[in-house]
Amino acid sequence: MAKKYAIVKELDEAVNLKDGTTVLQFETRLQGGLECGGAYLKYLRPQDAGWKPKEFDNESPYSIMFGPDKCGATNKLHFILKHKNPKSGEYIEHHLKYPPSVPSDKLTHVYTAILKPDNEVSILIDGEEKKKASFLSAEDFEPPLIPSKTIPDPDDKKPEDWDERAKIPDPDAVKPEDWDEDAPMEIEDEEAVKPESWLDDEPEEIDDPEATKPEDWDDEEDGEWEAPKIENPKCEIAPGCGEWKRPMKRNPAYKGKWSPPLIDNPSYKGIWKPQEIPNPNYFELEKPDFDPIAAIGIEIWTMQDGILFDNILIAKNDKVAESYRETTWKPKFEVEKEKQKAEDEAADSARLAGFQVIHWQPDFLLS
Repeated sequence: MAKKYAIVKELDEAVNLKDGTTVLQFETRLQGGLECGGAYLKYLRPQDAGWKPKEFDNESPYSIMFGPDKCGATNKLHFILKHKNPKSGEYIEHHLKYPPSVPSDKLTHVYTAILKPDNEVSILIDGEEKKKASFLSAEDFEPPLIPSKTIPDPDDKKPEDWDERAKIPDPDAVKPEDWDEDAPMEIEDEEAVKPESWLDDEPEEIDDPEATKPEDWDDEEDGEWEAPKIENPKCEIAPGCGEWKRPMKRNPAYKGKWSPPLIDNPSYKGIWKPQEIPNPNYFELEKPDFDPIAAIGIEIWTMQDGILFDNILIAKNDKVAESYRETTWKPKFEVEKEKQKAEDEAADSARLAGFQVIHWQPDFLLS
């Protein structure tokens, strides 16, 4: 059964994302696996009244969402940033394109996002870089952080006489005189001959001779009892039973319904599109204008319990994050991996218990 979970922790001091390097890192362990749900963190924007746990929900404003998300065919390490358009004032979600997949085991994994001053973001899983992208590249985020310079004119209308048909029926074409639209697609094969051993008087199904009326059958209440039908065994060894009919074959005279051939449309103007106008919300920038991170929230919908989060880190130096991975995550991961290996081997042994191993020495050779 799917459930929602939420918890929030306000930071002692907001983290500025505009200057230098910022590293977001955390560990998570999916003890029961993850069939459908999320295991991500939300890095929340400052609020005038601060962050109160009871007011934290799915609509709470964040700067970055980062972490695993799986359901059905979806398996990705989310990285979503919310950026304010300086022209419209609207906050827009920008999703990392082609994010990496997350491990499918039940071990602890560490996820790292390194935001660099050259507008690059690097995504790591267990310390290994899985994705690199540029915040300002339209190839890396959807929608792009920087909007297009022009947009389709919302007030432009397609002219009534605009013809989008590339081909039209030839108005001068005439149906041939010998074209028979009523001719059937299939006709009887007049050359077919009934097999000599065809059993005309035998039905394809007969009453089951071994069936007997149930003792509790009441003809007045249940109606007259009839034996169930079975396939006639005589028909299994014969070419067929019952009335023989000639098989059907394709009618060589069949042409179907006539329609005029298509020709190039002399009035064709192409597929209509509204004209482009300057985008009133277009802007340029050299660096993303990230809002600070004032709190960290876990707000997830999941069908599995037992999701663990640990060692949530925000650092301004990627070496600090690397040190945490080596000293806290890696030893834990190695212990879990060895334990899992032992459990798998024990399970394999249990499955093989009771099977006899036969050692066979062949008395011939193949060459």
